[in-house]
Amino acid sequence: MTHATNGPATGSSITRIEELPVPKYGDPKKAIEEIVKQLGDDKVSFVKSDLDNHSDAYFSSDHASEEQRPKAVFYPETTEEVSFILKTTHKYRVPVVPVTGRTSLEGNFIPTRQGICVDIARMNKILAVHEKDLDVTVEAGVGWQDLDKYLKDYNLLFGPDPGPGARIGGMVATSCSGPSAARWGTMKENVIGLTVVLADGTIIKTKKRPRKSSAGYNLNGLFIGSEGTLAVVTEATLRLNVRPKVTNVALVSFPKVSDAGKAVAGFVQEGLQLDAMELLDDTMMHYVNVSGKTSLKYEELPTLMLKFGGPSKEIIDYQVKAAQKICQTNNSQKYLFARSEKEEQEIWGARKVALLATIDYGRKNIDKDIQVWATDVAVPISHLYQSLQETKEELQKLGIAGSIVGHVGDGNYHAMILFKKEERAKVAVVVEHMMERALAADGTVTGEHGVGWGKKHYLQEEVSEETLALMRRIKIALDPYNLLNPDKVFDMDPALFEN
Repeated sequence: MTHATNGPATGSSITRIEELPVPKYGDPKKAIEEIVKQLGDDKVSFVKSDLDNHSDAYFSSDHASEEQRPKAVFYPETTEEVSFILKTTHKYRVPVVPVTGRTSLEGNFIPTRQGICVDIARMNKILAVHEKDLDVTVEAGVGWQDLDKYLKDYNLLFGPDPGPGARIGGMVATSCSGPSAARWGTMKENVIGLTVVLADGTIIKTKKRPRKSSAGYNLNGLFIGSEGTLAVVTEATLRLNVRPKVTNVALVSFPKVSDAGKAVAGFVQEGLQLDAMELLDDTMMHYVNVSGKTSLKYEELPTLMLKFGGPSKEIIDYQVKAAQKICQTNNSQKYLFARSEKEEQEIWGARKVALLATIDYGRKNIDKDIQVWATDVAVPISHLYQSLQETKEELQKLGIAGSIVGHVGDGNYHAMILFKKEERAKVAVVVEHMMERALAADGTVTGEHGVGWGKKHYLQEEVSEETLALMRRIKIALDPYNLLNPDKVFDMDPALFEN
């Protein structure tokens, strides 16, 4: 195969993989020396444990090889310091992997080309709350849980609520969401404006603070979900909502997963607006009970956890009765309401510990070196119960341990599959079938985890070759040397396809 030496052919709106040159990278040594000289020794680490922790996580579906480690991890504290880092790496052609919370699950921050890592976690200031305008400006290293606590004093909330430890920069990068997405929206609905640093160190702001604007291209939409491949997010202005005055939580058990799925479809089709609708299958409820991570013991049946919120008790009472009627129509067996805020937290506890409870169960009952493949899809609501039921049945048929949980209010569900290392190939088939089911239902192969390293070939199946080629064209325009988080989302290296 011959490759172009000066980039893609001119005159085309798209760029196919075979039109690209093989990326060439420089030795990071000089870049690291210059950055350390500018930022100081206290903002860099060469410690092996830090390099390891910025390469992989035990809960990730895909893992870095022993060689896939950054040469250094930098901890900038301002947008200007991030800019200096990227200007320097651009000059020396050094790959950069940006990270914040490092909670992503699809190998999103594996340093496939080594280079350096830029950790934004120290940029963790809440810069301004505009209470009357219902928005807040934060640095990208702010954790969403810390933000939630801070906003309670203002009686406000930020909608997206992913897993523990996630931070705003990574949440923007993966376009994440969480249990409350059906009510408050995902990241793309909750970002008003961004400050980002481009691959050459250029700093840009995408928008000012109005709730609506038709001024120019939607650059927010360009960077949200780009997984650090187009820019490094350093600040974000976020949409807020008034915290509900009255809340309640219900726990509803069903004989079958399909019954729970049909109930969710009923909520949506009846226009019942709940704050969250979460599904945990019977296996997940068993894992939670065994883990001892919650104060309650649950019925080990497919279970819906419902959150209600509104301005008055009368509205909550209406929602509760309407939800109960739909659940009864779909064979619900137990319907438990919280009687206090403490009980609300206890009932919801099972959802918060789902992934860790699954891993703990595997380590104690299957293998101390258990692996976990935690992946997700999203489908139209009308296809939800069939899709997740078929995934569950396939796991049972093959004798593979795993649980299913989901943000089912928007058709998004997760499989948390446990396996020994030698069983990975068998599990990969199950995951592939899960993706195929989602695509056959006109769904997506990733509802909120992102594509990362592990789902690139599934993205190729979800969108056309021309769509991928357009994404490449955008990547080239913003990052012509393929320095930012290489090898994620889609491929830019034709050498990967040579025989």
